Parts: sequence; structure tokens; C-alpha cells
Amino acid sequence: NPLQSLLSSMKHASEILTSKPEGGAAPIPFETFSFLYSYLASIDGEVSEDETEAFLHKIKEEADKQDGMVLIRHF
Repeated sequence: NPLQSLLSSMKHASEILTSKPEGGAAPIPFETFSFLYSYLASIDGEVSEDETEAFLHKIKEEADKQDGMVLIRHF
């Protein structure tokens, strides 16, 4: 499943990029998440632009509740 693979990649990226200790929610700024997700989705080629936009809109709504940070549980 391309989407599951993409989300798994995003989980690993979040864990690498977070400034929080290991084992937590691995928060990263929405802008960083959005950039990486859009990039990976575009090179994957199996996730449409519409799907990408809809997913990022949903994630942004959750991030806005967390001072602009995306948590792994959001996706």
C-alpha cells in the first residue's frame, strides 16, 4: 500500500527531525511535515495531488491545535 509506506517514511522522518526525547510523540513543525510529505508523495507517484492536499489539510487542522506541530498520532 503506497500510502502506508509513505506514512511509515513520515513517521521515521518525524522521529529523526524532532527536538523532543526519543519515544515520545515526535512533534515537527507543520511546514517541515508538509514539505517532506509533498516531496515524497510526488516522487512516489501513486498518491494523487488531490489526496495529498486533502491529507495535508486534515493534518494542518490537527497541528493548529498543537501550536503548529504535527504529532505522529495525527497520521
